[in-house]
Amino acid sequence: MKALFDDVSAQCSKMITKSYSTSFSLGIRFLHKRFRNPIYAIYGFVRFADEIVDTFHDYNKEELFRRFRQDTYLALEEGISLNPVLNSFQDTVKRFNIPLKLIDTFLESMEMDLEERKYDQTEYEKYILGSAEVVGLMCLYVFVDGNQKSYQHLEYNAMRLGSAFQKINFLRDIQADYHELGRTYFPGVEMEHFDQNTKAEIEADIEKDFEDGYAGIIQLPKDARFGVYMAYKYYQRLFSKIRSLPHNRIMAERIRIPNQRKYALFVGSLLRHQFNML
Repeated sequence: MKALFDDVSAQCSKMITKSYSTSFSLGIRFLHKRFRNPIYAIYGFVRFADEIVDTFHDYNKEELFRRFRQDTYLALEEGISLNPVLNSFQDTVKRFNIPLKLIDTFLESMEMDLEERKYDQTEYEKYILGSAEVVGLMCLYVFVDGNQKSYQHLEYNAMRLGSAFQKINFLRDIQADYHELGRTYFPGVEMEHFDQNTKAEIEADIEKDFEDGYAGIIQLPKDARFGVYMAYKYYQRLFSKIRSLPHNRIMAERIRIPNQRKYALFVGSLLRHQFNML
């Protein structure tokens, strides 16, 4: 039965999310049940694409990515894939009318990571659009049940929230990106001379994105709002920790939030949600 295969596919995407991201998994748990599998499906898809370009260094990443892209389009065209991640993703795309353009843009950004590079401003904006902003837009299609009017109303805010999350990831991973992967995402920044002033400029840019993103969160449908707010609070806490540290510290290690702190964030966020204090 196709229904059984679809359920197995959805469970695979769920397992991938839980295995790769405790913080994202925690946020999904507090979405309405009808949103969970579609968001797991989106995460599983983007995570596997990211894994190809970030970690499979002993394999032909270009060929693996070419096949992944080809299999993605085949799954979308045929309505099925024997790759369970792509099968659950294509089902979500179809159910919520997610435009192919968003998927194209995402894959184009992932392809940019197949080679070492320093990003100029145009490439930086293109990369963030594809790697983060359109992922937020895919999720937004789910949260508004494909309603185009609601989507257009929240589109800008969803993009800004995705941008904030990605830029924080860049700061969190700056050491590994530069020393291990040969990437410099922030335009005009010479990593050999990365200093406190440069860090502060990047943080000010993130702060503006965060403000715009939060304005969209409080307008989301109630069934989606708390789960997205949880992700926002996690990234806000991570951002606060990064801001409190000197530039040479983040150049030397990957900054993390311990799991016990994540759960404490959940308790505080839940109370704010229950008392309508978001």
